[in-house]
Amino acid sequence: MSDAALDIATRHGLPDELKVLLEKFPRAGWRDHPAFSDLIAFWLDRHMMFREVMSRMQNATRMHIANPQERFGTEITRYTGFFLNQLHEHHMVEDHHYFPQLKRFDFRLARGFEMLDADHHALDGHIHALAGATNALLEDLNAGRAGEPGRLLDVHEEFERFLERHLTDEEDVIVPVLLKYGGDMG
Repeated sequence: MSDAALDIATRHGLPDELKVLLEKFPRAGWRDHPAFSDLIAFWLDRHMMFREVMSRMQNATRMHIANPQERFGTEITRYTGFFLNQLHEHHMVEDHHYFPQLKRFDFRLARGFEMLDADHHALDGHIHALAGATNALLEDLNAGRAGEPGRLLDVHEEFERFLERHLTDEEDVIVPVLLKYGGDMG
């Protein structure tokens, strides 16, 4: 498996070599599997929350572009701060707690955990771009200027593409591991 197949900028899903457990534990049966645990449910719910908050940020920005909203600055500050803080905390827990434990279960997925770790490093660029674009727009709004909300929406959409690819691939690696080897991570 080439490094390009693992690069989030070029991959369109998990490489076949990393689907060994996903093929045995397809997504459609996860919630009905006897090993589906509270941990798995919580973790998938966190991923859904990131998707929902990203959607709310985009919708707020689209509404502001169509019809400038006085409360937009406050709203986008709250959503963006929450999103970035929660995402950072989530990935720190994964990197330092879950991934080291999970990668021991199945050597065939070692490259998958390397891929997810690389995604987390690539995430930093998206975090900085979102924070920068949000702060630039807020600075303009606070100074009474319209700013460039379209630029912020572009950053949202790029971040969403990255995040969706990462979250989907991460779920497709992690959930089958937890279903096969147990969901008690202590």
